[in-house]
Amino acid sequence: MKQYEFSARTEDEAVEMGLQELGVSIADVDVQVVEEGSKGLFGLFGSRPVKVRLTLKDAEEDPLADLLEDKPEKKAEKKAVKAEKKTEKKAEKAEEKAEKKAEKKPEKKAEKAEKKAEPKAEPAEEKKAAPKPEIRPMEKPEVTMIPAEELTEDSPAGIAHAFLMELTKLMGVDVTIDMGTDAEGNVFGYINGDTLGILIGRRGETLDAVQYLTSLKVNRGREGYTRVTLDTENYRAKREDTLIRLANRMANRALRTGRKVSLEPMNPYERRIIHYALQQTDGVDTHSEGEEPNRHVVITQKK
Repeated sequence: MKQYEFSARTEDEAVEMGLQELGVSIADVDVQVVEEGSKGLFGLFGSRPVKVRLTLKDAEEDPLADLLEDKPEKKAEKKAVKAEKKTEKKAEKAEEKAEKKAEKKPEKKAEKAEKKAEPKAEPAEEKKAAPKPEIRPMEKPEVTMIPAEELTEDSPAGIAHAFLMELTKLMGVDVTIDMGTDAEGNVFGYINGDTLGILIGRRGETLDAVQYLTSLKVNRGREGYTRVTLDTENYRAKREDTLIRLANRMANRALRTGRKVSLEPMNPYERRIIHYALQQTDGVDTHSEGEEPNRHVVITQKK
């Protein structure tokens, strides 16, 4: 009977080490503790490993003999056995792959045959696209410009010019202002300068406020009503173009879905642009809902 000794930090580790090196299981050996281990002081100083003795039960051959003795014949035999096993495994894998391929091919052919046999679905009738509405820009009035030297203090254009010059000076904006009127006597002011972003504000809110104050000044104590329109950096034309494109998109949506489309709150001037742009458009109607400052345009499909 062969005996082997192994040392480790614990008894279990020493036994496991011996079983792995011998290539046997715990049932094939008898275990005997030769030396008890010691942890030492604080587990650091004077510690000793556990030593165990493993005795093989009725072993005809020493499992470590091939490692301890130089036996070329046995080594060659082991190599040959390993090579045979590898060859057998490769052959088995090749057979499995061939079987799987053979199974898949008939399935794929059957699927293709079924697809060919299925009748082709008739193409769905093409949905008639909703006609795109025709959008029109607002008609621009013909404005006659008035030279600065011809502006009178008591005329609507003169009053507007004087008020705007004083207001922009208080705002710290250095500008020049060109005034004009249309055939109906409405006043148009064009503000020019380098810091015009201050006068426009978010979505033209500041420009609208200045325009409103100027209109109050012009119409104060006068009979009838004179409309005042202010512009700078061609903002009004750019904004009108943006609103017309918005009206086009929302009108298309109303026609496509059959549902009403509500736009964001706008001032009266911008709502008037939307109404005018869609006034002659086939298939849609527009109206305003809500109270200021949340009054907005609603686009609906004509019934």
